[in-house]
Amino acid sequence: MVLATNLGYPRIGADRELKKAVEAYWKGASPLTDLQKTAADLRRRHWKLQKKAGLHHIPSNDFSFYDQVLDTSALLGCVPARYNWDGSNVTPELYFTMARGNAKVPAMEMVKWFDTNYHYMVPEFAPKQKFKLSSTKIFDEYTEAKKAGIETRPVLIGPITYLTLGKYKGEGETPWMDLWNAIMPVYEEILGKLSGLGVQWVQIDEPVLTTADWPGVADVYKDTYARLAKAAGNTKIVLATYFEGLTSNLDTAVNLPVSALHIDLRRAPDQLDAVLSKLPADKILSLGVIDGRNIWKNNLSESLTVVEKAVAKLGNDRVWIAPSCSMIHTPNDLALEDKLDPQIKSWMAYAAQKLDELAALAKGRSAIASELAASDKVAADRKTSTRIHDQAVKKRIAAITPDMSQRKSAFPIRQKKQQETYGLPAYPTTSIGSFPQTEDIRKARAAFKKGTLSAADYDKAMKQEIATVTAWQEEIGIDVLVHGEPERNDMVEYFGEQLAGFTFSKNGWVQSYGSRCVKPPIIYGDVSRPKPMTVSWSSYAQSLTKKPMKGMLTGPITILCWSFVRDDQPRSETCKQIALAIRDEVQDLEKAGITIIQIDEPAIREGLPLRRSEWAAYLKWAVESFKISTVGVEDTTQIHTHMCYSEFNDIIDSIGALDADVISIETSRSQMKLLDAFVAYKYPNEIGPGVWDIHSPRVPSTEEMTALLQKAAQVLDPSQIWVNPDCGLKTRGWAEVKPALQNMVDAAKNMREKLRKAA
Repeated sequence: MVLATNLGYPRIGADRELKKAVEAYWKGASPLTDLQKTAADLRRRHWKLQKKAGLHHIPSNDFSFYDQVLDTSALLGCVPARYNWDGSNVTPELYFTMARGNAKVPAMEMVKWFDTNYHYMVPEFAPKQKFKLSSTKIFDEYTEAKKAGIETRPVLIGPITYLTLGKYKGEGETPWMDLWNAIMPVYEEILGKLSGLGVQWVQIDEPVLTTADWPGVADVYKDTYARLAKAAGNTKIVLATYFEGLTSNLDTAVNLPVSALHIDLRRAPDQLDAVLSKLPADKILSLGVIDGRNIWKNNLSESLTVVEKAVAKLGNDRVWIAPSCSMIHTPNDLALEDKLDPQIKSWMAYAAQKLDELAALAKGRSAIASELAASDKVAADRKTSTRIHDQAVKKRIAAITPDMSQRKSAFPIRQKKQQETYGLPAYPTTSIGSFPQTEDIRKARAAFKKGTLSAADYDKAMKQEIATVTAWQEEIGIDVLVHGEPERNDMVEYFGEQLAGFTFSKNGWVQSYGSRCVKPPIIYGDVSRPKPMTVSWSSYAQSLTKKPMKGMLTGPITILCWSFVRDDQPRSETCKQIALAIRDEVQDLEKAGITIIQIDEPAIREGLPLRRSEWAAYLKWAVESFKISTVGVEDTTQIHTHMCYSEFNDIIDSIGALDADVISIETSRSQMKLLDAFVAYKYPNEIGPGVWDIHSPRVPSTEEMTALLQKAAQVLDPSQIWVNPDCGLKTRGWAEVKPALQNMVDAAKNMREKLRKAA
């Protein structure tokens, strides 16, 4: 028997209790004490669930009201100056202001957490940055669990990962060692306090150790962990790495002065032999054999083979079983799913079920004969099921030719034809796609799904909403309209519901950012499009106006990345299947007279493998998939794409290779900094740098948006620039949307006037 451990548990609750409590607090509908009680109830429930399952190491401080990186910034007193912090412990009000901004001050920047669809709040470092212990959360939650009779393993993001994830806001290069020298005493103080509380183990997460390849990184890690190990005293450290293998940092990792090392054997199974051969005799190895990022049942026989190999080399007392990473990326409990197809459900495991898998694997082969037999049966059923394989789809994939990913003409030719066709003004205005999902819209959709609202009445309600938003956009002077997507629940789920090879959960919620939860589709088989998905709605919207109406689609890479994907074939194969389905939809939209079509790909950056050596292969099939989706149209059909909250510098060549006529990106929260990559690349096509940070509950003024556009106009030709928000407006309210979009239109008019005067 070995020990069963965990790195982190979903915090939102089985019924999204945290989301509801946080949003009620934000709206002023409930006091802070209610939010704190809900949080405490969730923590206690999750600790007890893990203890009951038989886990030996249960995490604490894996809970967060918004984001674990933001929690770390609060812990370290890394608060940007614009929040006028008084230096005392970070309050909930300050914490949420940093996350969301307010009418006076913008939020901190938000980007994707490595290659996941989870977003973290980017730490900001100022010149001569100071750090100080400014939160008691990590200590309070350990003590809280202890009082409930549960010894936990506090989780802490490591200093090197934290500094690497942050951004320096001063001039010149980041003063990395100055920041390190400033932050280390606070980490030492934290470790000392945890030791003083009697903490037995602390988990320090350093996922950057799998990617860090800069000169001197080994020495920095050695110095860091020598100091932390000394500060920890009797508290033992487990160093957690995940999302990739250790590769060039293997020798560094195994020789750090920590008591245990965690490795991800789902994303990097090939690293096991090397780690086993080099792990010193005084260290424990934590095996990440349960997938913390997907919902398929573990093949217990295969995992036991891995565990037994490690035990044969190290002995039972030096091997732990764990998920590959924190399970915040998986839904809560499969037992709550009462609508899933029974066969497909039998192939799946959510976080609660993964706890049972961990406990089973820890017992060893001889003690789990019945569990092994059941697991083997599931593996065989899934492998041979005729529901997974569609020969027509496979033949179509085999018939893909190079010309299926090439536009008929180069961009300058297309641009000229499109300008003649649409006659748009300079600085044309549009929005990204969705408008607020009001209570009436949600009620109508829920009633339709329950069968209490007829299809005819549902269509009528949605068409009324489309007519309303179309008329309003014309009224304020937007140039290229959108229908607002009232009929759509989620930008990926909506399409998955209409594609073969997908299924959907009822309660498969995971956190995307803050209180934003998504329910990823489940791709279990070959993908195809049985019939048109958006044509009728877009055609109806276009019939209401003489202005161009954008068709709105989600791209194949994003559908792939934001779904739980089958793991029995390469992701590239699944992506190309989705691409062919979207290609069919694009061509049907064009035939219906919808000739401005946006295919959103916000996930293209997050799909990058963490190993740079694997980037070229990924980008090749990702770009090909996007182009398969988009290029089967006439030159006059204008293809837009949208990407948000990503860094583009290191993949800008591939962004250019997509050859979209117009790309819209997030730039307002970064004050146009994310535009730099496009400028340095001399991006030739048209671009919409977002001028309104829609993730913050504030209405930017016309002057603020004009200033951002002026920054863009200093580095781009005005003929390239579109004017739009950062992202879709589904999560915002009309009270914010109407004045903000009016201000945006007025900002575009200001820029046109400046252009006229300069002529």
